[in-house]
Parts: sequence; structure tokens; C-alpha cells
Amino acid sequence: MTAQSVMEMTGSSASRLLGRKMDSIPFSAYHVLIIFVLALVGFIEGYDLFMTGSLLVLAKLPLRLTEADNQWLLLGPAIMGTIGGFGFSAVGDQLSRKAMLLIGVIATTFLTLLIPLVQNAEQLIILRSLTGLGAGGVWSAVFPIAAELMPPQHRRTYGAVYEMALASSFTVLPFVGGLLAGNPDAYRYLALPGGLAVLVVPAIVYFLLPDSPRWRLRRGEARIAVDIVNQIILRSGNRVPPLTVAELGDVRESAARDTLPPYWALFAKAQLRWTVVGVVAGTCAACAAFMTAALLPKALTNQGYEVSVSLGITSIIYATSFFGKAFTGWLMEIIGRRWTIFYVMAGSLPGFCLMLLSHTAGPYARVLMIAGGLIIGFTVVSAFSATRVYLSEQFPTALRGRGHLFGESCGKIFAGGLVPFFMAPHTGSPTIFFGTMLLFAAVGAIVPIVWGKETIGQIEVIAAETVPEFA
Repeated sequence: MTAQSVMEMTGSSASRLLGRKMDSIPFSAYHVLIIFVLALVGFIEGYDLFMTGSLLVLAKLPLRLTEADNQWLLLGPAIMGTIGGFGFSAVGDQLSRKAMLLIGVIATTFLTLLIPLVQNAEQLIILRSLTGLGAGGVWSAVFPIAAELMPPQHRRTYGAVYEMALASSFTVLPFVGGLLAGNPDAYRYLALPGGLAVLVVPAIVYFLLPDSPRWRLRRGEARIAVDIVNQIILRSGNRVPPLTVAELGDVRESAARDTLPPYWALFAKAQLRWTVVGVVAGTCAACAAFMTAALLPKALTNQGYEVSVSLGITSIIYATSFFGKAFTGWLMEIIGRRWTIFYVMAGSLPGFCLMLLSHTAGPYARVLMIAGGLIIGFTVVSAFSATRVYLSEQFPTALRGRGHLFGESCGKIFAGGLVPFFMAPHTGSPTIFFGTMLLFAAVGAIVPIVWGKETIGQIEVIAAETVPEFA
């Protein structure tokens, strides 16, 4: 890669000027609207994608699910989601961020709407796998969008609100599942709210969410980029002067397209460390948290709890994470992204220890399980307010769409697929199940502190600040 193209990748003078203009726009009701739209997407996607944990127990008798069926219900969507995620990642800086979001939202909601029609385990596995394929990029695409639309100091606001929306969906799912437990059609009713969103949410995204001006400028579309910036300025109250094309200088479309770095720049010498740190931190958090979403109801049932109790404890954990994610979003602007990640990961270790030992507590087993659940709900299950913002900030604009989706896809293949697949047969063992979650949390606490760097929101120039080769 030439010195010129490397400089272009980390941010040309035009992209830096546009970025400074975007960052100078005061937080306003329009930013709140953007956060609301993305949070709504998060709620619907969380509801649709994390339905598996409840389906494992609600569809077990009506569809006669076997242990093998359970494993494929966990692994199938994860594999297809990873394939879809890497596919979206390959075109993540060529295809509009907004277009990726729309494709994913339409696919997941429509396929979820078909769940009430399934008649056997095979149909459910196929449908959930296709849902994973369609949703491969949508859950990740929201963070590059937010990173490029939000002022730096308010990315924490977005990260916290988005994750709180996810927590709300995770809380609602097992709660509704618990209310429906015992009804042979419970799994059909559970799918209806997420599926019917196909009639509303895509239209909201299309009409209310702006495209990324940074992405448009990177393609050489200076006029479109300026128009988007000025539209945001107008809707934010006209509190800063509008931007003009002349201020950006000579931005030629062909030149901009030629300077887009290849996919393998994610692993270039100057970028590799930040790619690895962001991916490992996010994957460890995901492995600990996603096992809670996908396998905890099954694990507690196998360990002797009633179905309604296991779903209730899961609901309590995610209700707690609603507040934990807000606190995590606030904390990462106080002590930084890295130390916040350390806090949420290391802070979960006592919780996992209590859950691991609860089976030895006799009549107090449920108390210890709930206490441990409250701790992990406030810590590791709330980690994504920090880990996903931190991941997006590891990449310059020209790599962010591909880099963030690559990182999230790596997390999916482990957290959403391989780990639950291999752990499903061992959910009856508290030592193996909770011990594995504890191990991931410990590794995730160490990596950003030892090998990472604090990004503090500088999404254009992180590589230039840390590695002279990128300057």
C-alpha cells in the first residue's frame, strides 16, 4: 500500500474537515430521533435473533425437539449469520450503511413472521438459519452508522440506549415465554410481535434515518455528503454554519474510489493489532453474554429448575442489564473505553462464581443463582455499550464498515455458534457451564488493558496517533 493511499485511508484533509463539522453539531432532538430509530431496530432485531433460548423450551414438546435439534437450532443460525456477516463485511464500505440496515431488517422480520407456520423441528431449524443469514450485517451495521452520525461525546449515549433497547427485548422475550409456558402454540405466539414489525420498521428506517456523509465523501460524492451534513445541521437547529463543497477542496469521485483500501488492510502491519484487540474483547464479552441468552434457560432447566423459574431468572438478568448498560455507557466517558471493559468483565467474576456454587447451597440455591444473575446482568451482560463502540473506533472510516462487521462476525461464529454448540450437551453441569463463562470474562478483561489503546472517540485518526507508518 502506498504512502498516499495509507494517508487517504486514515483520513484526507476533506474527510477530517467534514468530520470536524459533524462533531461540532450540538446534540439535539434530531440526534435523539436518530438514536430512537436505531434503538427500535435494536429492539426488534434483539427480539427476533435471541428468540432461540425461549424456543428451545417452548417448542420442545410441540415439535418434539431432540438434543440434536437443540444443537442445530443454536449452531444453524450462528453459522448462517456468520456467513451473512462476512458477506456484508466484504461489501461493507461499498454498499450504503443504510442499505445494509434495510436489507437485514426486512429479512429478519419477514422470516420471523413465518415461524407460526412451521410444523416440525426441521422447518424451524431451516427458518431460523435463514433468519441468521439475512440478519448477518444488520445488528452490526448500526454501530458504524451511529459512530459516523453522533458527536464523539454522545456515542456513549447511543451505545447505552441501543444496548438498553436490546436488554428490553431480552427481558420481554423470557417474560412473555414464561406467561405462555404450557400452551402448545406458545412458540407461535412468541414470534408474532417481531414478525409483524416488517410492516412498520423498514419504513421508519428508510424515511427517518440519514445516510452517512463520511461514507458518501469517501466515495467522492462531495455534493451528496455536504447536503446530508447541512440537512443534519438544519434539523439540529442551525446552531453551526452550513458546510460548502468549496470548503472540502477538490474531491474527485474517481480518485476517492481508487484510494479505498483492500479488505486485507484490516490485517496490515499498522492495523492488525487494533483489529485483533477489538475482535477479541468483543468476542469474549459475547461468549459470556450470549450463552446467557441462548443457553441459560436450558441450563437451569437441566439443573433442576422449573421452566417458568429458569425463564424468570433469565428475565431478571436482562432487566438488570437495562440499568447496567446505561451505567456502562456513562462510565466509559469517565474512565475510558478500556477500563470500562475491564470493569464489566472482571466485575462479573463473582457473579459467575455464585452461580457455579449455587447447586451446593441447598435451600439457598435459588437465592445464590439470582444474586449471581444480578451481578452478571449489571456487568458482562451490559458490556456491549462499551465493547461495540470500542470496536468501531479501532478502524479509520475507509475500513469501518468492513472492520466492524468482520469483528462482529468473528464474535458470532464463536459466541453464537461454536461455543453454544459444544456447550449444549454440558448445560446440566454447573461447573462446566458457568466455569466456561467465567473463563471468557477473565480473558476479555485482560486483553484491552494489556494490548489495547484508549480511543476516546477519534474515529478518523486512531492509526495515525498510534503507529507512525499511518501518519
